[in-house]
Amino acid sequence: MLGRSARALVEISHDPSRLDDGGFWAVSVDYEGRWTCAKFAELSDEEFAMDSDSPSWQGTQDPWQQSMSSSEYIDYVERIRSAIAQGELYQANACLTFTRRNEEPLDALFATLLANNPAPFATYLSIPGLEIASASPELFLEMKAGVEGREIKTSPIKGTSKSEDFLEKDYPENIMIVDLMRNDFGAICTTGSVETPRVLATEAHPGLFHLVSDVTGILREGISWSDISGALLPAGSISGAPKSSAIRMIKENEGVRGVYTGLIGWVQGEQCQLAVAIRTFWQSDEYLHFGAGAGITWGSEGRLEWEEVQLKASRFLAIAGGEWEHE
Repeated sequence: MLGRSARALVEISHDPSRLDDGGFWAVSVDYEGRWTCAKFAELSDEEFAMDSDSPSWQGTQDPWQQSMSSSEYIDYVERIRSAIAQGELYQANACLTFTRRNEEPLDALFATLLANNPAPFATYLSIPGLEIASASPELFLEMKAGVEGREIKTSPIKGTSKSEDFLEKDYPENIMIVDLMRNDFGAICTTGSVETPRVLATEAHPGLFHLVSDVTGILREGISWSDISGALLPAGSISGAPKSSAIRMIKENEGVRGVYTGLIGWVQGEQCQLAVAIRTFWQSDEYLHFGAGAGITWGSEGRLEWEEVQLKASRFLAIAGGEWEHE
């Protein structure tokens, strides 16, 4: 699969204003809003290739440890539903992480992901202190130069199923996040430019179907990357609505998410492609991590949401190897 390949690392910055220099930057933004921007001097279009001295992905049989048990996750769902009943929330995304020991580089895992789970925004990033292998299907922000200015688009995913038959709650949940993203875009886009050209479309991905919508707009003159970060992060599809209440609920129950549900992609001048970091593995010290979650509404049932999270995780944990108890 042809893609962008960047080499010859020039600079690492945690200041999004550095993206305005017009160079090619690989970008990772964690859920908490911390930016890591890596500038590269060499850019080409080619198929992904592992380093010649990297072995094929073997994984280990060490079991995956989950950040919550099924009963703990179901209790979390009920806390969200209680907050909805009290008028504090309309929706929140409840996530958990899977962790196990790993000492292998992730380029081989990424090659395995490409072979077994091709994704439109698949990305591999390896810089000092950060290694990510992502098979994200969800576009958070695409930017390109247009006649009227910088055109932007987001394509939130809300609704996941084994078939094209979705749960009744998935449709209003998707519309809710579309409204949230329209509001977020309105803070940085020209008046009247925010539109929804695609609503509740069904997309097929390996092993799953998703409900996807598009929101587009034209950035106002003078909008910086710091402005974009402040208006749009974290992504509505992986936080909730109202966003401030959802963020508070997530922090109280999950703590720090880090790489998972942040952003991964690239920026170059007036162009960018940033995906939501879901279906994503990342390495921290000697541990490999993976995250999965589900959107919770008043109509949610804790056990079904737990099963959805396990469904989302199962394909990828099987690709990476190792066992886990999913009750």
